[in-house]
Amino acid sequence: MPSRNHTMVTHFILLGFSNLSEMQVLLFSLVLTSFIVVLTGNVLIVLITTLDSSLHIPMYFFLWNLSFMEICYTSVTIPKMLANLLVENKSITFTDCAAQLYFYLFFATAECYLLVAMAYDCYVAISHPLRYTAIMNDRVCVRLVVASYVVGLPVSFGQTTLIFNLPFCGPNEIHHFFCDIPPLLKLACTDTYLNEVEVFAVAVLVVLAPFLLILMSYAHIILTIFKMSSAEGRLKAFSTCSSHLVVVTLFFDSGSFIYFRPKSS
Repeated sequence: MPSRNHTMVTHFILLGFSNLSEMQVLLFSLVLTSFIVVLTGNVLIVLITTLDSSLHIPMYFFLWNLSFMEICYTSVTIPKMLANLLVENKSITFTDCAAQLYFYLFFATAECYLLVAMAYDCYVAISHPLRYTAIMNDRVCVRLVVASYVVGLPVSFGQTTLIFNLPFCGPNEIHHFFCDIPPLLKLACTDTYLNEVEVFAVAVLVVLAPFLLILMSYAHIILTIFKMSSAEGRLKAFSTCSSHLVVVTLFFDSGSFIYFRPKSS
């Protein structure tokens, strides 16, 4: 657990969108609506893929886990954000902030590597259709999902421990709507250069490495599709992985923008 031996700060203030005071109710309505839609959609996917035995195949097994991660991932940050849009006291305790960062990093990392597993599933389905059931058996699918969660454990624990062992002696205002690494580093009362290097290294492991693995899978998929003789076959193969490709693009584009952009004033 994070140490507080050298910490004077007992809580942080999540500024979020406090500069838009006249739009708090509107923002609350928009965020709440989006949150309900996301939760409803993912809960339905979890229920349908669980109850319908015909969907107990690798693709929907991965989709079940992706939806479960999305439910947890959004529930870590959005409820606190919604509460802060309506109340004057936007504080979060030191311990709660550490817990929020830990679970955010855990599910975000696990989701990155689950998307790699899903890309591999698409690759096998399109490039080796006759051997698909033999390659993507239940044991392999479970191991891929478990590996996604396992990778998230050391990343989240290590980064949370490193961040919350830094001395925080004020100010305590986080310019974000949840406890994330970059805004927390700005509040530390010490030189954070080594921490920033570590964060960049972890970002490469969590964001760049999975993205490159997915690119490799899709490079093989595209080559296989181009070799198909019929247009109908190519269209069917592309439709198999198109939704996954959209999710990958949105997820990694946003992650790269947040954690790989250069510093500026």
